[in-house]
Amino acid sequence: MSARRDEVLAALRAAAEPLGVAELAEALVLHPNTVRFHLDALLDAGRVERVAAPPSGPGRPALLFRVHRGMDPAGPRNYRLLAAGLADGLAAGPDPATAARAAGHAWGGRMVDTTTTRSRAGAIDALVALLDDIRFAPVWPAPGGHDERIGLRHCPFLELIETRSDVVCPLHLGLMQGAMSALDAPVTIERLEPFAADDLCLAHLSPTAPREDVR
Repeated sequence: MSARRDEVLAALRAAAEPLGVAELAEALVLHPNTVRFHLDALLDAGRVERVAAPPSGPGRPALLFRVHRGMDPAGPRNYRLLAAGLADGLAAGPDPATAARAAGHAWGGRMVDTTTTRSRAGAIDALVALLDDIRFAPVWPAPGGHDERIGLRHCPFLELIETRSDVVCPLHLGLMQGAMSALDAPVTIERLEPFAADDLCLAHLSPTAPREDVR
């Protein structure tokens, strides 16, 4: 953001009440058109908002400006730190792998379109599409033409694997199993084989047990 826009924001923050263009121009020693230009940019960025001045006679009330009530939506994020904290929380329990797998199962169940086909191929296609959206770079059939495996060429949480593979890998396994369960698929992910090759993890498919009809 430009220094001028920082000055406009600082003036609005320092004011006890919303300010008009003329007041801002006078305070910042700028031309009103220059102030309008920067206000328009700040409005587009969600940093300031317009409010109507109290009525003072006939005609439309004047427009005033104030800082948007909320934090900067374009501010920096640190989701890696959040992910690390959540992984540490799972790892602190008595059975980290089971807890992570259960969390992943619930997560995966919410992320698939359950109106898709329940056929084996349809369910696998839906899972592969989900994994692609999450940036696992899935390959099915896996390299070598293995129809019973899905290759994963990328891990979107690769940095956490070095310290928290005990929860990250079970979380990913649970995610895939949860997705297949939500799809009521005749196949599931039996196990996840991390780094089966230098740049590849393998998700092993297996049929689910047939369900008995309830009469």
